[in-house]
Amino acid sequence: MRVVAHLSDLHFGRTDPATLPALANAIAIAKPDVVVVSGDLTQRARTREFEEASRFLDTLPRPQIVVPGNHDVPLYNVLSRWLEPLDNFRRYIGRDLAPFYADDEIAILGINTARSWTFKSGRINRDQVASGCARLALNGEHVTRIVVTHHPYDVPGTEDDRNLVGRAQLAMAGFAQCRVDMILSGHLHVGHIGHSAARYKIPGYSALVVQSGTATSSRRRGENNSFNIIAINRPHVHIDRLAWDGTSFVLSETEHFEFVQDGWFRVGDRHVAE
Repeated sequence: MRVVAHLSDLHFGRTDPATLPALANAIAIAKPDVVVVSGDLTQRARTREFEEASRFLDTLPRPQIVVPGNHDVPLYNVLSRWLEPLDNFRRYIGRDLAPFYADDEIAILGINTARSWTFKSGRINRDQVASGCARLALNGEHVTRIVVTHHPYDVPGTEDDRNLVGRAQLAMAGFAQCRVDMILSGHLHVGHIGHSAARYKIPGYSALVVQSGTATSSRRRGENNSFNIIAINRPHVHIDRLAWDGTSFVLSETEHFEFVQDGWFRVGDRHVAE
């Protein structure tokens, strides 16, 4: 079994300070094999904010897979936005914008969907899908393959579909070919877990789409700060959502999924594949 801690949208520069030690403590208790951060480490991509984010990441277990979000691209410094949009991310967080981790049970690939020419939305391109799939395909069929991006491939029913990552349909078709099992994202500050077959009608394919709420931002959008603990014991996946109660992160919800002939589905929902 492998355990992945999935957090997102830290937004240093606009955090609730009380959440930080509590988050680090909750992650330490979970003893994850990998920590995933799906973007928006900062509020305005300022040097000070990246320094704070880097110091916080140093308190968490490693290995870590960390990708940038749209807030990690400078907003007001127009020159930096166009010429070196992720310079601070590379300097303080990690130079690799396609970070990768693999062992004999899981393979996790980060893909950058932040773009300098958009302020909020994100995009994935054909080359990113092709190169990512080529890397994941080197792992055996028994290995659970995971992609991490900031922008989501699915949204809750109350959210606008325009928040989906650009070229989501193209990406999902590619992920189906290389059998991506799970996609982790953030961006909306709202937790959401589902399976891709509900939105993308690809015969014989259904991946888990897991969205984390904001772990530490004071901009909560009506939902408490939260993050996910994902336990992978193929063909089963259990996902715990831990939510901030004002003093600590406590278990809020648990969902169970299983791999069947047509892919991953919530336990009891196999009929969706028909």
